[in-house]
Amino acid sequence: MSDLGWNPLHGVPSYPAERYAALADRIGGILRSRNDILLVQAEAVVALEAAAVSLARPGLSALNIITSPYGGWFGQWLRRGGATVKDIVAEPGLSVEIEAVAKALDAGPRIDVLALVHAESASGILNPLPEIMALARARNIVTIVDAVASVGGHQLDVDDLGIDIAVIGPQKALGGPAGVSALSVSHRAWDLILRDGAPRESILSLADLKTWIDGGRRGLPGTPAPLEFFALETALDRIEAEGMENIVARHALAASATRAGLMALGAAAWVPAEKASNLVTAVPVPEALEPASLIAAAGRLGVEITAGVGNGSARLVRLNHTGPRAAFQTVLSNVVVYGVALRQAGHPADISAASEAIADAYRR
Repeated sequence: MSDLGWNPLHGVPSYPAERYAALADRIGGILRSRNDILLVQAEAVVALEAAAVSLARPGLSALNIITSPYGGWFGQWLRRGGATVKDIVAEPGLSVEIEAVAKALDAGPRIDVLALVHAESASGILNPLPEIMALARARNIVTIVDAVASVGGHQLDVDDLGIDIAVIGPQKALGGPAGVSALSVSHRAWDLILRDGAPRESILSLADLKTWIDGGRRGLPGTPAPLEFFALETALDRIEAEGMENIVARHALAASATRAGLMALGAAAWVPAEKASNLVTAVPVPEALEPASLIAAAGRLGVEITAGVGNGSARLVRLNHTGPRAAFQTVLSNVVVYGVALRQAGHPADISAASEAIADAYRR
């Protein structure tokens, strides 16, 4: 008789009910928010859809900023619930212009909700969040921010900015598990969610999740997946040990070093530094070359370079320096291998100068 051995995954203990509240409080600390923190037992796109579904209803007016497919989805979810949605669609692959947001807000009619993505891993851009939040606060508009990619990669002070609903996932810059996400929800957002018969009895109902808060924040509704919560707890241990300011600084350094390396290589970054995210650096591929061939050449050298995502990104490739990849070794290998791929395709690239520029950035 064969001995199949013991698989520890088959005997995972239940996650202790009393520790969910501690997890929520620790996430609130990361977000710098005293708002209610909800834990969602799914990848962050479910939390984003839950926010849209819980707010959307006839009579609600929303301004939705689209800088990637994610913003497009959010507008669809709001419309499906009966909301009236005005979209601001940025130039393909670029961040939104603050003047366009101000113009849309002043054009009327009254806007109840404003939604946007903070930083885009799809194209490597950063939207002007503080300026947009200031416009919304001045008009008493409830705000929803998709901070799934940006949390840990950029400074995010939810209460100081006045964000009413912030949606995060730990799997990107925070380097945590993908199967659990979280939202912070302000009192103003709850007033809007709970009025006029909020959606109930649904995995997408924030009103249902609020019963966890109202009931003393013990056992979560449904059947929790303990592995995800143990993994989240471990990730939070690591995040707190490093410190959020250090994590953000590590991503900022990785982004600036990548840009310095690309400049020395002879390759231009897609957007200027002040409009770029710290998560990935997008690079326009020279006209004579095909993005797919550069990606394949890098893959043969053991480095993953990916294509841009969304409108306007067809000729972009992305160098990923998110989470554990925000480190010297990854930044160096990304840029050097991109240079090697360019050379193999017959395009000049100064790999030595790029390596030196990256080393200089990290020495400073």
